[in-house]
Amino acid sequence: MEKHKLFGPTDPLFPSTRVERNEHHSFHAVGLSRAHWSNATPVRTIFKAAFERAGLPYANPHSFRNTLAQLGQRVCRMPEDFKAWSQNLGHEKVMTTFSSYGQVPDARQRDLMRGLARTPEGTAENERLVSELLRVLETTKYGD
Repeated sequence: MEKHKLFGPTDPLFPSTRVERNEHHSFHAVGLSRAHWSNATPVRTIFKAAFERAGLPYANPHSFRNTLAQLGQRVCRMPEDFKAWSQNLGHEKVMTTFSSYGQVPDARQRDLMRGLARTPEGTAENERLVSELLRVLETTKYGD
């Protein structure tokens, strides 16, 4: 859209519809506005119709943001990388991305914790502590 409509990085990802009156003085859509929607209902309606046409179960717009936040957690290597990723999600504060989106799924959390015990810097004590923590997590979260 940047090349065709001259939208830029500060414009909304889902711009609202530009509405004008026609020669009969009734309102009709004439394109896209640079304004955000006043609420998420139109975007949800668009998503719902698109998923129905594709024969897929509905996924709300925030599920995409959650998926993108999880992807950012995996690909960003430096705090500055994740800050840029967060800003591209429209968050002024990176903590919004960390606290509201991109929750680490339980199975991935377990894998990450196990990986911490196997790091080159890991000592026998680190391995013991991580193993103990995993045992506690598995008995409380995963219900052994």
